[in-house]
Amino acid sequence: MIRALWTAATGMQAQQLNIDVISNNLANVNTTGFKHSRTAFQDLLYANLRPAGSETASTGTQVPAGIQLGHGVKAVAVAKEFNQGSLVPSSEDPFNVDLAISGHGFFQIELPSGEIAYTRDGHFTISKDGNIVTSDGYPLVGGNISINPTQHTGVTIGPSGNIGLSTVTAPGFTAGVSQVVLARFVNPAGLTAVGNNLFVESIASGTPQTSNPEENGMGSLKQHVLEQSNVNMVTEMVDMIATQRAYEVGTKSIQTADSMLGLVAQLKR
Repeated sequence: MIRALWTAATGMQAQQLNIDVISNNLANVNTTGFKHSRTAFQDLLYANLRPAGSETASTGTQVPAGIQLGHGVKAVAVAKEFNQGSLVPSSEDPFNVDLAISGHGFFQIELPSGEIAYTRDGHFTISKDGNIVTSDGYPLVGGNISINPTQHTGVTIGPSGNIGLSTVTAPGFTAGVSQVVLARFVNPAGLTAVGNNLFVESIASGTPQTSNPEENGMGSLKQHVLEQSNVNMVTEMVDMIATQRAYEVGTKSIQTADSMLGLVAQLKR
């Protein structure tokens, strides 16, 4: 009976973690480039009360199935799922450098420490130095274009990541100013999220493989477009309801085990 109390408690703890993950997914439903997470569970160790195939004491025959009693559940992973989010248009301003990756790959971002971080958030702006940066001011690797507002009238970024500029004297775009290079990983679910829509590599993710867009399996770039969160609100709401019901069942199990213990304690009265 006491075992039932602890087994039900592990289920409630696991569902509490699951609702935390779902809540974070829903909170970021409008976050550009956000990738939703899923919780994975495993059953806990079993008490092998009667091994399968053991012999009975009375007849000496082998039992076809034993008695194994589980001890509950545990959460073993909260993994990001990097399927493509919806692509939506943004401003058509000639200096708008919003980008979206259609396909595989991550933008490379240089942090103040010199470390390279990775993101699917393509909401970029042009800094006072004329370079392409994130909303936090971190420079995009390959986005050092050195725009001069008195000379340049627009920026274009092609599907292959080639950046060009137009000038007052030459209205056509001059290609080859800079080149955006993407990165991809063998196991993107192993990346470590550090906030601000950024990831850093880990032992589990492996080392990044870099290449120009549209080469070696990389996706293509789309300017004036942003990738939305891949959170499906309907799926998350259904998961939330299922998690809530599973948590309620855990409380019912504890109440039932408590009632049975109470009945046992009252037998002498």
